[in-house]
Amino acid sequence: MSILVDKNTRLLVQGITGREGGFHSQRCMEYGTNIVAGVTPGRGGSLFQERVPVFNSVEQAVKETDANASLIFVPAAFASDAILEAADAGISLIACITEGIPVLDMVKVLRHLKGTPARLIGPNCPGLISPGGRCKVGIMPGDIHIPGRIGVVSRSGTLTYEAVSQLTHEGLGQSTCVGIGGDPLVGSSFVDILKLFQEDDETEAVVLIGEIGGTKEQEAAEYIKREFTKPVISLIVGQSAPPGRRMGHAGAIITGTAGRAEEKSRALAEAGAAIAPSPAEIGITAKKVLASKVSGRGKRG
Repeated sequence: MSILVDKNTRLLVQGITGREGGFHSQRCMEYGTNIVAGVTPGRGGSLFQERVPVFNSVEQAVKETDANASLIFVPAAFASDAILEAADAGISLIACITEGIPVLDMVKVLRHLKGTPARLIGPNCPGLISPGGRCKVGIMPGDIHIPGRIGVVSRSGTLTYEAVSQLTHEGLGQSTCVGIGGDPLVGSSFVDILKLFQEDDETEAVVLIGEIGGTKEQEAAEYIKREFTKPVISLIVGQSAPPGRRMGHAGAIITGTAGRAEEKSRALAEAGAAIAPSPAEIGITAKKVLASKVSGRGKRG
């Protein structure tokens, strides 16, 4: 009942001894995540929470603990190097929470990752969580999630939490929730995550939350129309955002008609997605869509 992470995930945290890294690592451990190592240069040989070994390099940590995923809490000036270090050490899944990484740095990172098997989630994202697999890799609040069959993919961290809270309130559990990040350049797109949900037999439907700026939502709409066979419930935020003004995320800026919320909603609706009328109606809309599917109406594919 999950994609990307589950009980078999062996997580290392880059920046585990910092304030943010330490706080959220503890929350991940409390949720059930198997954190096997931390990495902070110069702090090798110490222990986090008296049980997690800290190493000076990712390469050393992977060699000694068989870590297969990394969670990055490293300042923006050094975060791109942290991503590259994890990829070069053979880590298959990298989630970077860091905000403010320069775009040019990300250009170099994404070019480098094309030559590796690593998948990057983020940067500037809340990470991901699989309630059924009891694995949390990031900063999402674990207590609002319950195991289930609804996938969630979002550019907005806060609205991810709101969507999950509403789904849980409606009794709709989640398979995996993925925050792809709000920067102009991110490691995984809506389409990348939708493909994984399409292949997951235990994900029944997907909630997709987009925002103004770029064309990621239109690309998702094209994929949904062409190949995705499961119900999609969508919300695009930023309806009242004026052109040319950045709203929150670095990637949330309207630079043409394609970046407007109404254009994104229209593309998704034409692809067959159900559009939630407002952020307060995500859960209700999902419940109605699934009820229609059960009754034989609103079936995709």
